[in-house]
Amino acid sequence: MSVTEKDVRYMAGLARLQLSEEEVKTFKEDMNDILGYMDLLEEVDTENVEPLEHVIELESRLRKDEAKEPLAHEDALKNAPDADSDYFRVPKVIE
Repeated sequence: MSVTEKDVRYMAGLARLQLSEEEVKTFKEDMNDILGYMDLLEEVDTENVEPLEHVIELESRLRKDEAKEPLAHEDALKNAPDADSDYFRVPKVIE
Protein backbone atom coordinates (compact mmCIF):
# COMPACT_ATOMS: atom_id res chain seq x y z
CA MET A 1 0.00 0.00 0.00
CA SER A 2 1.26 3.47 -0.77
CA VAL A 3 -0.04 6.92 0.01
CA THR A 4 -0.88 9.23 -2.88
CA GLU A 5 -1.06 13.01 -2.92
CA LYS A 6 -4.84 12.63 -3.11
CA ASP A 7 -4.73 10.62 0.15
CA VAL A 8 -2.64 13.34 1.84
CA ARG A 9 -5.08 16.05 0.74
CA TYR A 10 -8.01 13.95 2.01
CA MET A 11 -6.37 13.44 5.43
CA ALA A 12 -5.44 17.13 5.60
CA GLY A 13 -9.08 17.98 4.92
CA LEU A 14 -10.23 15.71 7.72
CA ALA A 15 -7.80 17.47 10.08
CA ARG A 16 -8.83 20.89 8.73
CA LEU A 17 -5.26 21.60 7.59
CA GLN A 18 -4.24 23.66 4.60
CA LEU A 19 -1.09 22.30 3.01
CA SER A 20 1.04 23.77 0.26
CA GLU A 21 1.96 21.60 -2.72
CA GLU A 22 5.46 21.18 -1.28
CA GLU A 23 4.02 20.05 2.07
CA VAL A 24 1.72 17.57 0.31
CA LYS A 25 4.72 16.02 -1.47
CA THR A 26 6.78 15.96 1.74
CA PHE A 27 3.99 14.29 3.75
CA LYS A 28 3.42 11.77 0.95
CA GLU A 29 7.09 10.78 1.04
CA ASP A 30 7.16 10.66 4.85
CA MET A 31 4.03 8.51 5.07
CA ASN A 32 5.32 6.12 2.43
CA ASP A 33 8.61 5.84 4.35
CA ILE A 34 6.65 5.00 7.51
CA LEU A 35 4.59 2.36 5.70
CA GLY A 36 7.78 0.91 4.20
CA TYR A 37 9.30 0.63 7.66
CA MET A 38 6.14 -1.07 8.92
CA ASP A 39 6.40 -3.59 6.08
CA LEU A 40 10.01 -4.24 7.12
CA LEU A 41 8.89 -4.81 10.74
CA GLU A 42 6.26 -7.31 9.61
CA GLU A 43 9.07 -9.50 8.23
CA VAL A 44 10.62 -9.92 11.69
CA ASP A 45 9.94 -13.31 13.28
CA THR A 46 8.31 -12.66 16.66
CA GLU A 47 6.96 -16.17 17.21
CA ASN A 48 8.90 -16.87 20.44
CA VAL A 49 9.12 -13.32 21.75
CA GLU A 50 7.32 -12.54 24.99
CA PRO A 51 5.16 -9.42 24.88
CA LEU A 52 6.63 -6.44 26.71
CA GLU A 53 5.04 -3.56 28.50
CA HIS A 54 8.11 -1.42 27.72
CA VAL A 55 11.01 -1.84 25.33
CA ILE A 56 13.48 -1.62 28.21
CA GLU A 57 13.12 -2.78 31.78
CA LEU A 58 11.90 0.08 33.91
CA GLU A 59 11.93 0.34 37.64
CA SER A 60 9.61 2.73 39.34
CA ARG A 61 11.51 5.87 40.23
CA LEU A 62 8.60 7.15 42.28
CA ARG A 63 8.41 7.01 46.03
CA LYS A 64 6.12 4.54 47.73
CA ASP A 65 2.60 5.82 48.15
CA GLU A 66 2.27 6.00 51.90
CA ALA A 67 -0.46 7.74 53.88
CA LYS A 68 0.81 10.53 56.12
CA GLU A 69 -0.73 13.15 58.32
CA PRO A 70 -2.09 16.04 56.25
CA LEU A 71 -0.43 19.43 56.40
CA ALA A 72 -2.00 21.67 59.04
CA HIS A 73 -4.16 24.45 57.65
CA GLU A 74 -2.07 27.14 59.32
CA ASP A 75 1.16 25.63 57.98
CA ALA A 76 -0.24 25.54 54.45
CA LEU A 77 -1.12 29.24 54.60
CA LYS A 78 2.08 30.26 56.41
CA ASN A 79 4.16 30.75 53.23
CA ALA A 80 1.37 32.16 51.07
CA PRO A 81 2.19 35.59 49.64
CA ASP A 82 -1.35 36.73 50.45
CA ALA A 83 -3.92 34.89 52.55
CA ASP A 84 -6.79 35.55 54.88
CA SER A 85 -7.69 33.30 57.78
CA ASP A 86 -8.94 30.42 55.62
CA TYR A 87 -7.91 30.87 51.98
CA PHE A 88 -5.08 31.73 49.60
CA ARG A 89 -5.67 35.10 47.96
CA VAL A 90 -4.85 35.30 44.26
CA PRO A 91 -5.12 38.14 41.74
CA LYS A 92 -8.42 38.42 39.90
CA VAL A 93 -8.10 36.81 36.49
CA ILE A 94 -11.60 37.05 35.07
CA GLU A 95 -13.38 40.41 34.77
